[in-house]
Amino acid sequence: MEWNSRTKLLLGQEKVEKLAKAHVLVVGLGGVGSYSAEMLARAGIGELTIVDGDVIKPSNRNRQLLALQSTENKLKVDIMQARLIDINPEIKIHTIPKFLKGTDMPELMSTKYDYVIDAIDTLSPKVFLIVNALQNGYPLISSMGAGGKMNPFNIKIADISESYNCKLARMIRKRLNKFNIKTGFEVVFSSEKADKDSVIFIDDEQNKKTTTGTISYMPAMFGIMAAAKVIEKIVE
Repeated sequence: MEWNSRTKLLLGQEKVEKLAKAHVLVVGLGGVGSYSAEMLARAGIGELTIVDGDVIKPSNRNRQLLALQSTENKLKVDIMQARLIDINPEIKIHTIPKFLKGTDMPELMSTKYDYVIDAIDTLSPKVFLIVNALQNGYPLISSMGAGGKMNPFNIKIADISESYNCKLARMIRKRLNKFNIKTGFEVVFSSEKADKDSVIFIDDEQNKKTTTGTISYMPAMFGIMAAAKVIEKIVE
C-alpha cells in the first residue's frame, strides 16, 4: 500500500495530483512552522522551501516538533529536511538557513510559490515577508501570537483586518498601514486575551527583546490550521 493511500481515499486522485504539483514556502520552523511543514508534507505537497536561521535550543522542547535532546544545537532546516524526506522520499526540499532581512526578499520571491506560510515570530522580518509576498501576488497565511494563551477553542482564521485581542496582530496592522495594506490575507490568531504575567524581558536572542510563556499544543494548532487552509486552497 502506498504511503499516501489514505489521503487518496479521502481526496481522490485529481486533488492528490494538485498537491504533488504544489510548491509552498514556509518561513519559520518553530512551534508553528514546523507543524505546518510536516502537515503539508504528510498531505503530499510535492515541493517545499523552508527558511529558518536558528538552531534548536533546550527551551524549544516544550512546543516545537523538531526539538529533542538529541537535536539540540542543530539547524532546524536540516532536521526538518531529513524528517520530511523520511516521510516522503520524493518530496523536493529547498533549505534556506538564515534569518530573513529586507534585502533577502527579492531573491526569495523570485521563485514561484503556490502559497506562503508566515510563521516568523519577530516583527520586522514578518512585515518584510508579508509585504513582499503580497506585492508578488502570492497567496499568504500568517500566524499571529500563540504565546500567553491556552484555550484552543478561541483559535480562528480570518482576514488580518478582522483579528483582535492579539498584540502581534495589532502591531502588524500598524506597520502594514505604512504600505497601505489593511486587508487581503488571512491570519491564524486567538481571540483569547493573553496572560500579561507570562511575558519577560530577555537579552540573549537575536531580534527579540521579550519572550512569552507557551503551552505545548497552542503553537502546534496554529501551524496545523495554517497548513489545513493551504491544503484546502490548493485542492479547490
